[in-house]
Amino acid sequence: MGCCVALVGNPNVGKSTVFNALTGLHQHTGNWAGKTVDVATGTFTWQGSEVTVVDLPGTYSLQTTSPEEDIALDYLLHGQANGVVVVCDATCLERNLMLALQVLEVTGNVVVCVNLMDEAQRLGVQVDLTVLADALGVTVVGVSAGTGAGLDSLRTVIAQLAEGEITGPVRPAQPPMERVRTAQDYARQAVDTTPTPQARRQAVWNKRMVSGFTAIPLMLVLLAGVMWLTVAGANLPSSLLSQGFDWLGQQLEGWMGDWDPALRAFLLDGVYGVTTWVVSVMLPPMAIFFPLFTLLEDLGYLPRVAFVLDHAFQKARACGKQALTMCMSLGCTACGVTGCRIIDSLRERLAAMLTSSLVPCNGKFPTLLALITLFLVGQGGSLVGAAALLGVLLLGVAATLGCTRLLTATVLKGTPSAFALELPPFRRPRVGQVVVRSLLDRTVFVLARAVAVAAPAGGVIWLLANITVGDTTILAHITGFLDPLGQLMGLDGVILTAFLLGWPANEIVMPVMLMAYLAQGSLVDMDQLTGVQTLLEAHGWTMTTAVCTLLFTLFHWPCSTTCLTIWRESKSLKWTLVAVAVPTLLGVGLCVLVNALGSLLGI
Repeated sequence: MGCCVALVGNPNVGKSTVFNALTGLHQHTGNWAGKTVDVATGTFTWQGSEVTVVDLPGTYSLQTTSPEEDIALDYLLHGQANGVVVVCDATCLERNLMLALQVLEVTGNVVVCVNLMDEAQRLGVQVDLTVLADALGVTVVGVSAGTGAGLDSLRTVIAQLAEGEITGPVRPAQPPMERVRTAQDYARQAVDTTPTPQARRQAVWNKRMVSGFTAIPLMLVLLAGVMWLTVAGANLPSSLLSQGFDWLGQQLEGWMGDWDPALRAFLLDGVYGVTTWVVSVMLPPMAIFFPLFTLLEDLGYLPRVAFVLDHAFQKARACGKQALTMCMSLGCTACGVTGCRIIDSLRERLAAMLTSSLVPCNGKFPTLLALITLFLVGQGGSLVGAAALLGVLLLGVAATLGCTRLLTATVLKGTPSAFALELPPFRRPRVGQVVVRSLLDRTVFVLARAVAVAAPAGGVIWLLANITVGDTTILAHITGFLDPLGQLMGLDGVILTAFLLGWPANEIVMPVMLMAYLAQGSLVDMDQLTGVQTLLEAHGWTMTTAVCTLLFTLFHWPCSTTCLTIWRESKSLKWTLVAVAVPTLLGVGLCVLVNALGSLLGI
């Protein structure tokens, strides 16, 4: 590998930010523990030397208790790095020094990078780098990776480390408690703290964010705000995108005028129609939700959500980190499943993956919003719609806790594991970087996966809606076959068929439903369809039907991308099938119960 150094450090010390600044790559960073769960590699050239930098997963200790710590220790012991850069947080140096001392017991080729020096100064923390270097016996460099301060000095020192110009002896191994006392002693020598007004304000807000009396109301207000901004802000862009795709479709239809009519309809009404529907409906809310979510992450609020919800998840005999993965599932369930890697216990990780689809993802929002607007709140505006959507979200959270408790009491029995949950200081979000990276890393990535499955799905849907067997289309045969089960659930065969055909992408459930009701061979745009509620009521929809459809939208099998992600993460077909069964059985049961109650009350 040539000249190579490894970056190691506690979670949430800005290690990935240092890596990004050094290499120009864009390993995703966030203000909560466990963002790096894989090894990222990049290079930079400095003063004629090319250096490879390996960003190891964040670890609190080399006495491993998690897969991430296993990766870090294994690389330090058996990797090809010429040296190690230990990244520390200047605002909480004492805890970070314990890992630095452990690394020095493995190798003497070490440089200590004290990051977040600017933040430490704002909080009244002064770090004497010379005293710290003398105490540790290694080179110490202070940087502020977010602003770029000190990075040139760090590059110079890293290049010297990679070339073998910086070496040192391996420290004798210490017992854990003696190592703790050594770290405390070094921190006392090197750090002087005089709290600033900003530090005091941060302490007050931190108390409000985790206090039992104020934490839950603040969390609900923030979630409601995010929902409202997502709902209100996505309407106009979605409409403009839909109009633009309609115009492009007309141009394509003119260009393909001499093509075979069936092939032209298959490509335009099927593949193109479904794909552009998914893009126009999915892109605007994701482009709003993901940056907002990332801003809360960068601010340092998400760990406090996990802290607040930890008690509830402990009651469910699960890990409090599941609150973080649950938040990620709001944007995309597949992303939430991948985020379950931050949960150390395999049993608790499985519980989180199996219940990840119980909170509504971005793909379910269009159908939920349509049902809420048409049947529950009418034209009450985006604020009422956001409040109703928040209620649906809270129902999903309650279902997640309940199903998690059921799983951990049956097929996933075990003792809840202890875990270290760091509450990082509140940090000013890097708005520009957050928006750009969230759009590229999350929005475009998730949208590309949705389009990849929506395009072939569009072709299949068109074939089902246009190929006849006897005098009836295949789609009509399927809806007729499913109608008895649908009636039992308060739905009908068309609704169940729409959910089945929406497996590749939840965004197309409502358009497929309307297409089947109108007996058309192409998708129907709800923005261009007048009287959607009249159409649904003409096909037997009641308030009970709307509520049952809303419940089944919230609780049914995960989409194809999520199923594939669960299979890859669990490496088990059995657990993937369980992940499909859990929300489906819950949805079917609730729909049957609500339908029976609606029939009893005559609604």
